[in-house]
Amino acid sequence: MRYYIISGEASGDLHASNLVKELKKLDHQAEFRGWGGDLMAAQGVSIVKHYRELAFMGFKEVIANIGTILKNISFCKTDITDWQPDVLIFVDYPGFNMRIAEWAKKSGYKTIYYISPQIWAWKAGRALKLKRDIDKMIVILPFENEFYKKYGFDVNYVGHPLLDVIADFVPDKGFIENNNLQNKKIIALLPGSRKQEIAKKLPIMLGIKEQFPDFSFVIAGAPGIDQNYYQSITGSRNDLQIVYNQTYNLLSNAEAALVTSGTATLETALLEVPEVVCYLGSKFSYEIGKRLVKVKFISLVNLIMNKMIVKELIQYELTSEALADELHHLINDTLYRDRMIANYKLLKEKLGGAGASFRAAKEITGFLGI
Repeated sequence: MRYYIISGEASGDLHASNLVKELKKLDHQAEFRGWGGDLMAAQGVSIVKHYRELAFMGFKEVIANIGTILKNISFCKTDITDWQPDVLIFVDYPGFNMRIAEWAKKSGYKTIYYISPQIWAWKAGRALKLKRDIDKMIVILPFENEFYKKYGFDVNYVGHPLLDVIADFVPDKGFIENNNLQNKKIIALLPGSRKQEIAKKLPIMLGIKEQFPDFSFVIAGAPGIDQNYYQSITGSRNDLQIVYNQTYNLLSNAEAALVTSGTATLETALLEVPEVVCYLGSKFSYEIGKRLVKVKFISLVNLIMNKMIVKELIQYELTSEALADELHHLINDTLYRDRMIANYKLLKEKLGGAGASFRAAKEITGFLGI
C-alpha cells in the first residue's frame, strides 16, 4: 500500500513515526510519503514539507499567515493527486487536516484519522464533519469514545502512544556527567517547540531563577530551534544550559519541571516529574479562545483525570510570583509531591498499557484488508 501521512507538529511527527514503524511490520511492501519531521523521515517517510514550515500558533498568527496556509493546502492537494496514495492518514493538526480530509473524501480517497483533533474542547459540532469525511477514526484518549458516540460516530480507542515511547525509553546513565550538571539539582524548563511560545514563556520561567540558587535551570531545546535563538532571549548569562534531543533524560533527572501546555505536560507526568503547566498566548488569541473553549482544564493530565492534578497558570495568572510560589511547593512540600506522583500512577492506569501504536497499525491494515 501507499500511505500518505500528514502531521504538522513535533508530537505528530513522533506518533506518526511510531505508527509507520508498526505498519512496516504488517505491510512489508509499504511506501510512505507525507508531511512531518525528522522522526518520520528516519522511518522511511519521504517528507514533502517539514512541520517547522507549518507551525502557526493562535488565531492572530493564523490570520497573519493565511496566504501561506492556503498555498500549502493547494500544494498538498496537488502532491496527493500526483502520487495517488491508497490511503490518507491524518495525524491531529486539525485546521489543515480537516480541510484536506473534506477534499480527499470527495475525491474518492480512503481517509483515516489517527489522534483525533481536540474538537471536544471547542466547536464540538465538527464531529459531524469528521463523521462525513473520515472512513476510520482512531482515538487515543479514553473519554473520546463517548464524545463521538453522541454524534453517531463509531471510533476505535487504542490507548495513548506516549506509553509506548516512555516504555522504550532507556535513561542515559551519563547524562548528568556529560552535561556537567553534578553540582546542583535540576529544574527542567520546557518552554515549547515554536518560537512564538518560547519568546513569551521562557523569560518568565527564567525570571524566577534567582529565587532558587541551589538549582540548575536547564532548558529542553526544541527540534529546529537553534541555540542562537535561545541566547537572544537569555542574553549572555553563562549559568544556563540548553540540551537538545535529551528531553526525557532531562526530565528523568529533574526535581521539578516548568512545562508549556501541550503533549509535554503528559510526557512529564508519565515520567513522574512534579510539574506546573504554563500557558501564555497573544492577548487576541487568548480572548477569542476563552470564549470558545468549553473544557475545564488545558493540560492533558487534568483533562484525562477530570480533576486538577497539576497546577495550571494560564495567561494573566502566569506571573513570576505565581510560578515561583508553585515551584516552591513542588520542591519543598513532600505531601504535595507525593500526592501528585500518586495521581500520575492512576493516570497511567487510566491510559492503558503500552502497544497503542501497534494496535493503531492493526486497525489500519485491517481496514485496508491487509
